[in-house]
Amino acid sequence: MIEFINNNPFLYKSLFLIFAGFAIRYALIISGQRWANTYHHLGTYVLLPIISLVISTIIKNDIALSLGMIGALSIVRFRNPVKSPFELVIFFALVTIGISADVDINLSQKLFILIVIIILGIKIFDKLLKRFLAFNLFNYSFGDGNVNFSIDIEASEDINYINYHKGLISSFVDKKNNIYHYRIVFNNQVELNRFKEQISDNKNINSIRADLQS
Repeated sequence: MIEFINNNPFLYKSLFLIFAGFAIRYALIISGQRWANTYHHLGTYVLLPIISLVISTIIKNDIALSLGMIGALSIVRFRNPVKSPFELVIFFALVTIGISADVDINLSQKLFILIVIIILGIKIFDKLLKRFLAFNLFNYSFGDGNVNFSIDIEASEDINYINYHKGLISSFVDKKNNIYHYRIVFNNQVELNRFKEQISDNKNINSIRADLQS
C-alpha cells in the first residue's frame, strides 16, 4: 500500500493535502477559533488545497488554458462574506499549500508546518504572557469571526472594576433611570462562571444575563 502511494505522486500529494487541511482546522479549534468547527469549514479546508493542486497541475504547461482558467475563476468566486481578515488569510494559505505541492512538495510541507506552529504559537505565547506578566496579547471581539461567551450586567451604580475588565466590549449609562449596563465577553464558559460568582454578591447589581452559546 505504501509503495503504491509512493509510486503515485498525485495520490501522495492529495493525501498530504487532506491531512494538512484537517490539521490546520484542528489547530484553529485548539486555539479557540470556534468558527472553524463546522462542517462547511471542514469541507473547505480539505477540498480547497486539493482543488488548487489540480488547477496548478492542469494549467502549468498550457498558457491558453491558464488564461481561460483565470477568467473562469473570476466568475466562479467566493460569494459568501468573509468574517475576518484572518479567515481570508487561512483560505489563501490553503490555496498556496495546494499550488506549492505541485511545484515542490517539500516546500508545501514546510509551509504547512509553519502555519500550524504560528497558529498554536500565538495561543501558547498569549497564555505565557497572561501567566507571568499579566499581559494580554490580544483582546476579545465579536468582530473577528469568533463567537464568545458573554454576560450582560445591569447595575444601579457605576462599578469601577468592571470598567477596566479586559473583556468589556460595551457600556451604557441611563442617567434618567440611574441604570448602568455592561457587556463583557469571555473566551470560555469557565471564565464566565468564575466572574459571575465574583460579582454575585454585589448589591448594586440588579440583574445578570449570561449567554452560554458558543
